[in-house]
Amino acid sequence: MNSDLLAPLDLAFWNIESPEHPMHLGALGVFSAHSPTAGAHAADLLAARAAGVPGLRMRIRDVWQSLSVHAFTRGFRPFSFGGATREADPDFDPQQHVRLHAPTADFHEVAGRLMERPLERDRPPWEAHVLPGEDGVSFAVLFKFHHALADGLRALTLAAAVLDPMDLPTRRPRREEPKRGPLPDVRRLPELVRGALSDVGRALDIGASVAVSTLGTQSSAALTAAPTGTRRTAGVVVDIDDVHRIRKSEGGTVNDVLIAVVAGALRRWLDERGDGSEGVAPRALIPVSKRRPRTAQPQGNRLSGYLIRLPVDDPDPLRRLGTVRSAMNRNKDAGPNRGAGAVALLADHVPLLAHRLGGPLVSQAARLWFDILVTSVPLPSIGLKLGGNPVTEVYPLAPLARGQALAVAVSTYRGHVHYGLVADAEAVPDLDRFAAALTAEVETLITACGS
Repeated sequence: MNSDLLAPLDLAFWNIESPEHPMHLGALGVFSAHSPTAGAHAADLLAARAAGVPGLRMRIRDVWQSLSVHAFTRGFRPFSFGGATREADPDFDPQQHVRLHAPTADFHEVAGRLMERPLERDRPPWEAHVLPGEDGVSFAVLFKFHHALADGLRALTLAAAVLDPMDLPTRRPRREEPKRGPLPDVRRLPELVRGALSDVGRALDIGASVAVSTLGTQSSAALTAAPTGTRRTAGVVVDIDDVHRIRKSEGGTVNDVLIAVVAGALRRWLDERGDGSEGVAPRALIPVSKRRPRTAQPQGNRLSGYLIRLPVDDPDPLRRLGTVRSAMNRNKDAGPNRGAGAVALLADHVPLLAHRLGGPLVSQAARLWFDILVTSVPLPSIGLKLGGNPVTEVYPLAPLARGQALAVAVSTYRGHVHYGLVADAEAVPDLDRFAAALTAEVETLITACGS
């Protein structure tokens, strides 16, 4: 059976997962239904189409589960010890991954509960949940993909493969053969373990020191959370024309405006809930895709990132936008492989065994590097459909790092910006208030720039 060794960043996502902090990303698509039975028909279509998508058959298996004489005789790769492989599941059954739920009046309420649940790790780590609407004229599909299986662009490609056919560019993945070395001496396992833990410690020290020395530590207690394992989601729709009006007036990019909206919404939300925004400038991690344009191959993650201070403590909306624009320009000039935002690249310099042993430590240290995730997931401009039923809304949902209370993901689809929000349900019981603050901040910026 052919298998691919997980890249270091994929392996890191696989190993930092815990029951309270599942490492899957998601997307909640809302469809206009042609009939009351459209949801049930959609579930049947998803299962039937998933059977023919090779990427959805891939499971992840720990390498040291195969550490045996048989493994050595079949060409065991020693540098992979402690790692994991991605391989086709011979017992793949799409019916185990596609689930039809009872009708609901609140798609986000159900999506929050489903995002709490970790994916099954002994089979391909993805799920599609079909949620019929009580109104009979809509239904939703929540896709969940483990971050070790796919980043945002790769997840989009996998989801698109089970939607109605459309023109998306595809290319054959370039297979990279791993380097081979001498077989390991199992008697050296204690030494390997000690060395791996030492490597993890050095990586954590480097990442934390770079982030703190570059950006300081001005955060807010509202963005931190003890691990409760609970999740709540919400969605916000913004007219893309309003965003372009702000951008044309003040300069910068659409992404600069969308990040500045988050900063202003955090300020409004903190003040309304009584936490206060004075002196608060949380560190935002802005993931950056390293994939080539117009393709989501190869498998796994191709990510780096930028770190910026969100000027939550600044009362002037246009000055907040200018601060975000300047920070993003500095990051772009430096490139995604340099600076505090390149913490993800440390994964490439940690031995695979160290990822396994140090996963819990890395998960706990995420709070040292950034306070909130703000990520953008591109979507095709053409209309998405399932069984002829068109997508009307689509909300990307990011995983929530340990110790953090809120993550923000953004997609632009057919003239609208969709903010997908994921929060710890106990730490952020007022997520709807933050959602409303996003809408209000767009209006504030429009008024401030005189558009």
